[in-house]
Amino acid sequence: GPQPSVSNSEGDLLFLLDSSGSVSYYEFSKVKEFIWDLLRPFTFGPKDVQTSIIHISTTPTMEFPFDRYLSSETVQQAIRDTQQLMGDTNTGQALSYAKEKFFSDGAGARPDVPKVLIWVTDGFSTDDISEPMQLLKDMGVTVFIVSTGRGNYLQLSAAASQPPEKHLHFVDVDDLPIITNELRDAILDVIQANRLHAVDITSSSFRLTWPELLSQETGYYTLEYAPAGDLARKRTAQVSGAHTSLTLSNLAPETAYEVVLIPESNIHYFPPQATRVTTLPEEITPAQVLISESGPHSFQVSWAPALDSVMSYQILYGPLPGNSAKLLEVDGKKNSTVVENLAPNTTYLVTVTAIYNSGKERSLSAKACTQEEGSKVRHLRFEDMGPNTLKASWDAADGKVLGYRVRCRRQTGPSSVLSVSPQIHSVLLTDLASGTTTKVCVKPVYKKQAGKGLCRLVHMQPATDAQGYKHRPRA
Repeated sequence: GPQPSVSNSEGDLLFLLDSSGSVSYYEFSKVKEFIWDLLRPFTFGPKDVQTSIIHISTTPTMEFPFDRYLSSETVQQAIRDTQQLMGDTNTGQALSYAKEKFFSDGAGARPDVPKVLIWVTDGFSTDDISEPMQLLKDMGVTVFIVSTGRGNYLQLSAAASQPPEKHLHFVDVDDLPIITNELRDAILDVIQANRLHAVDITSSSFRLTWPELLSQETGYYTLEYAPAGDLARKRTAQVSGAHTSLTLSNLAPETAYEVVLIPESNIHYFPPQATRVTTLPEEITPAQVLISESGPHSFQVSWAPALDSVMSYQILYGPLPGNSAKLLEVDGKKNSTVVENLAPNTTYLVTVTAIYNSGKERSLSAKACTQEEGSKVRHLRFEDMGPNTLKASWDAADGKVLGYRVRCRRQTGPSSVLSVSPQIHSVLLTDLASGTTTKVCVKPVYKKQAGKGLCRLVHMQPATDAQGYKHRPRA
């Protein structure tokens, strides 16, 4: 699905792409799709993310430098145009070449920004990778490895940054989308570590985090934020130097906010950090209303989703037909309540209204039925009436019963359903094979709904000869 834009990150991302003859054309095309899906949400530019691709082949080749494509559209087209080179899988040479380009002005790399290497491989290399990979990690490069083949786990886990469970993935080439979000989040953890950025973004809030620059004794932070389209509505917040995060709430949905963090230090100067954060579209609640646990005088009302932006809920309920209604108020943190003191055997119209912090209201209605009072069969009994026959009897249910429905589920043979008038409280059940178990259920029927039934299992004893009797054939 669509990914929210990531515009508060800064880093150089280098893809080491296996372009050798050991990779099929199909696999190569699937890896290109994976790379683009991974990069799709990022914002590209000299103050954001830059990316480059180096081919693993007989001779390592850079597809394009970091600073050539600085928009999503041009990066996407460049990845689409990337062609497989074939040749040998000289990964060690490609890693040495990557180290050179990662720290080269000529390749468009930037000093003092996080550097991430993503190596996508089928797990095979014709030369040694351990030494050049260690040199890269020693220079501060974070290494992620995605193996689409049967690579040596010990070798690859040693090559990836630690811990391997966060930096090493084994996945079939057709299942690469499974790891896209997880890998992207891990990359974001690296390239956002030294930047002001937002997490836990909702339609009305987000949490800002930043690196530890000050302490309680050395200063404080000033945060300024405003809608990008109306900077005159700027708001300011201050927190002590011991803080590294702050949650901003009561924000407008689907709105871009410009945020500036100003470290106020009495010892060192720290430049302000800025980011842009877009809140999510407003969710609608209630989107569904569920009626459950209905009884003669009550039922439970539940709704979803439960949102932080809702201050309270109002539950309006009244019988149908009718003009009377009652109102029940529920705290915005709850998503269910029990409505009580209702009339039995009655249909109610229930309307759940969400009252948002912004003052907006949204409603959804549902119908609910209470049960007939005392609408339950009691004391189901059985009497043996001869071979393969039982008599089932029960006490009358309360209320205006229209009749009873008797269901007989035989262990062998067909099931049957009998409907009898309200004055009849027993039926004969036949064709019950000896040695089998039968389930019998009796349920009262009312005008608007069925009442609560009662079920019992009954076992037919197998027929046996009378004790002491022997059959003697006639002479």
